[in-house]
Amino acid sequence: MASDDTAAVLRAYAEAWQAGDPALFDFYADDCTFHYFGSTDLAGTHQGKEACLTAMIAVSTRAPRTLLEIVDVLAGDSLGAIVVRERLERDGESHDVERVARYRVVDGRIAECWILDEDQALIDHLWRP
Repeated sequence: MASDDTAAVLRAYAEAWQAGDPALFDFYADDCTFHYFGSTDLAGTHQGKEACLTAMIAVSTRAPRTLLEIVDVLAGDSLGAIVVRERLERDGESHDVERVARYRVVDGRIAECWILDEDQALIDHLWRP
């Protein structure tokens, strides 16, 4: 896949994310894989679209998040990244964080995602069971 194709997929995905459009989930391949870092029970690899969506719901339930800004969309031939600022909240705490979601795009769909946080210890605190 050319970098223009990867960029087009990730830009459309970012626009859907920013708009809160449920079509966002259509961008994921059925066999997609998510990788969350850290030390909570949610850290690790989640394989398959259903498992990935379940993990996304779990992290958003523990620490509801609000997209503040799409900072940038970066793309190469098959890998790209979306840099975002989000607000995460839990137990009366509110934290604005910058995150990088690194994606592998295959055949016009997101096949793999790695979530990289600027403060993993904070994310672990917010995502604790």
